[in-house]
Parts: sequence; structure tokens; C-alpha cells
Amino acid sequence: METWIEADGLHLHGYLARPPVSSGSPGVVRALVLCHGFPAGPRGAATAGQTYPELADRIAGEAGWVVLTFNFRGAAGSEGNFSLAGWLADLRAATTHLVDLAAVDRVWLAGFSTGGSLALCAAGEDERVAGVAAFAAPADFDAWAANAPAFLQHAREIGVVRDAAFPQDFEAWARELHETRPLALIGKVSPRPVLLVHGAADDTVPLMDARALADAAEGDVELRVLPGAGHRLRHDPRAIAVLLGWLDRQS
Repeated sequence: METWIEADGLHLHGYLARPPVSSGSPGVVRALVLCHGFPAGPRGAATAGQTYPELADRIAGEAGWVVLTFNFRGAAGSEGNFSLAGWLADLRAATTHLVDLAAVDRVWLAGFSTGGSLALCAAGEDERVAGVAAFAAPADFDAWAANAPAFLQHAREIGVVRDAAFPQDFEAWARELHETRPLALIGKVSPRPVLLVHGAADDTVPLMDARALADAAEGDVELRVLPGAGHRLRHDPRAIAVLLGWLDRQS
């Protein structure tokens, strides 16, 4: 079901999947916010997250969860322009939207690449989150911050920054790339469960990022390394199987 989320006055396009009426335990409603990554390729923003409604439907059908997926600001049908702080605000708004819309008991987060990193950050700061799964997630955004002007130009080329006058304060926009640090926040998720999944052959985000995140986590953390897998774990059946199995163990 199509839905719209409001964040900082922006309208974000979302999709809500509900399980069959017979799924799950009576009186128990578990819910997941599913996050896409940073778009890739020329004008990649236009197609960001396009396969996530399909994944949401699968999780709802097989795991019996309510699942909300959405496009971050600047991506596909959502308004606005990309910033890391803005995307974090979008994720908080999506969590609130899901709690209010579905009347759920608890919310889990799952995300891929940048979406996974921000899910870790959000979970560390939001006690409403019962657990988090991150796939191919960077431990930090230092690579973007190292040449912020070039990264901003890249963001314009792929379409997540649409307005010529954005950002009004470039220094503040660039500072977010330094200050948004999953590595510093993952330890705050404990004792809630954390799942980290990474491809052994990921040439975009090094495997050492996953190992660093696992080392920084406290409590219930599970690291799964997939042999031969690259960065795009959304399209790796093994990664989706791991996610479904992990969701099945949540309570």
C-alpha cells in the first residue's frame, strides 16, 4: 500500500506491506522499517529503492511482519535534497509513521549500505527501536568527507541533490559527513540485538568496516560474512535468507 511520510516539512514516498491476517501470534505486532542505500550510477536517484516494496511484501508474507519501506529525501518520488542529517531525520520520521499507522508494539530497523549505517545510528539514539540489521554498511563516511565538494557534485549528478542553491551552508552539510559515525553509536544499541552482514568480496565497503562495527558493538551482535558476495546484498538471496532467519528469531 502506498503511503506518505512527512519529515521536516517534506513528503517522502513510502510503501507499507502488511502480513496475511492469519500470520503471526494473536495480539503481537512486529514491524520493520526497511532502508535503501545511496543511489548508484548516473541519475540513480530516480530508481532508488525501486525493488524494496517487493522485498517488503516478501517479509510481510513469509515472516508475518508489518514492513514500511520508503525513499529518503532526494530519492525517487520523495521531495528534498540529500544530507546525512536529513536522511537520519527521515528515518526517525518513518519510525514514528510506522508506530502511529500500524499501532505496532515494537519496531526493528534494517538497511543496506548507507541505509544500514543510518539504521545503526538511529537505533543507537532511539529506544523505540528493538533491534537493527545492517548489510554492507560503512562504519563511517570519512571517504565522502575527505573531498566534500567532489562528493556534492557526485550527489548532483546522480540526482539526490536537485536544487542549485542547496546546500545553503556547505560547511554544515560537509560537517555532517564527518560527524555521522555508526562506529560511535553502535555500542549504544546494546542490549538490543544487532545483525551485521557483509560480502567477503565487497569492493565498495571494505570487510574491515563490518569487523570494526562488530568490535565496537556490545551485547548481542551477530556478524555474518558471505563468501564471494559483493556490495549489492539486496540482490543476494543468501543475504535475504539471513535477514528472514534473523527476523524469525526476534521476539
